[in-house]
Amino acid sequence: MKNKEWISLLGLANRARKVISGEELVVKEIRNGNAKLVLLSEDASANTTKKINDKSTYYQVQLRTVSDRYTLGHAIGKDARVVVAITESGFAKKISHLLD
Repeated sequence: MKNKEWISLLGLANRARKVISGEELVVKEIRNGNAKLVLLSEDASANTTKKINDKSTYYQVQLRTVSDRYTLGHAIGKDARVVVAITESGFAKKISHLLD
């Protein structure tokens, strides 16, 4: 995983206001069809993991898992975040590619 690159790109997407964080807000974006990529931390609770996984599968939104909530939060300049959604397809494609 090209750790530094995807973190930097996620920060850039956040500054461009193309990132939504927080479980309920992410679920809302998935339902509305605005989420292009969802990033879920490995240390998310079982309930959150199931909920996000089920919504992403049903609405056919790509879901990727990242290391931990602190890395995810730090990338967007906030405290720990368990789940974020990227709402712009260009950022989503590049971040997904970097996480491969």
